[in-house]
Amino acid sequence: MPDPRNHRLAEQLVHYSLKIQPGEVLYLEVKGVDALDLAREVISVTTGAGGVPLLIYHDEGVMRGFWAAAGEAQWKSYAAAHMDLMKRADTFLSIRGSDNPFDLQGVPAEQMSLMSKQFMGPVHMEERLNRTRWCVLRYPNHAMAVMARRNQLEFTDFFYDVCLLDYQRLSDAMDPLKALLDDARTVHIQGPGTDLRFSIEGLPAVKCDGHRNIPDGEVYTAPVRDSVEGTITYNTASIQQGQLYDGVRLTFEKGRIVRADCQQGDPDQLAQIFAQDEGAAYVGEFAFGLNPHIQQAMQDILFDEKIGGSIHFTPGNAYATSDNGNRSELHWDLVLIQTPEHGGGTITIDDRVVRRDGRFVVDELQALNPEALVD
Repeated sequence: MPDPRNHRLAEQLVHYSLKIQPGEVLYLEVKGVDALDLAREVISVTTGAGGVPLLIYHDEGVMRGFWAAAGEAQWKSYAAAHMDLMKRADTFLSIRGSDNPFDLQGVPAEQMSLMSKQFMGPVHMEERLNRTRWCVLRYPNHAMAVMARRNQLEFTDFFYDVCLLDYQRLSDAMDPLKALLDDARTVHIQGPGTDLRFSIEGLPAVKCDGHRNIPDGEVYTAPVRDSVEGTITYNTASIQQGQLYDGVRLTFEKGRIVRADCQQGDPDQLAQIFAQDEGAAYVGEFAFGLNPHIQQAMQDILFDEKIGGSIHFTPGNAYATSDNGNRSELHWDLVLIQTPEHGGGTITIDDRVVRRDGRFVVDELQALNPEALVD
């Protein structure tokens, strides 16, 4: 039986996140049968708002044969069809409810690279991110609960608590952090296995307050491309190109990844990820995770990158809204949690410690600590 909270979530997506107006076309991408329950509500609410929903169903398990064997010309034709839809749409919503996040495991790395170059890069990294109002979210199915190591009922309640957060309240609390980052010059991140320095001077900060991802809750900017020096050790697992990686450790010189190791995963394939193009070895995003309801990683980046007390430091493409000039088919949000149970750590901005062990310690940022955001 569909969850009645889907209607509230659909209302939030259509009216707050996407702000669909009469006559606007919604490109609605649905991944997995489970996600159709929420899609029905989105279609109903969109229609009520005067919008025009265009449903595209996608399943990586079903499409695996194409992903594994298609040649360059086939990928170009596939991308051209999706590009036409994306350009015609005013808004884009992706509801992702795959029953197996490892459907693409074993697809050759060269095929994944071809897909990134011919499809994901031009259609999503360039067209969608820069020219379309968009939002992406998961659907709380059994596979997500398994990855989160929770029973289905507990996980479903957690999902709706996280996604139906008061985003306007969070947005207001983000303003001082945005202002601080807008004026900042240098960042120093320290923690177990991590001692990293870089500049963010001249690069704007951007609030993510429920308009692009659901759940949401981050403020991001980008490092000056060649300024990154030192080492970062991420402490959350992450799936990339159908493979699970954990304990990823990156060392930078003059902005470039010069060494990449991992505790779990194929080190050779990890090296290929960062060598797929010139920009994959540089960083395109630095962000604070701020969602008070998300405290543990669940191998789902839409949740993990929002973990309260975390940061993500992202090899690959920079966003146009905070553009350090880096271009890549890759954008891999790798997460470092700095709460005490994950080893702690500090973030220093312009020689002032602003966050210690996952909590903001300066007066102007106290409203972003979890107890200030949840009644």
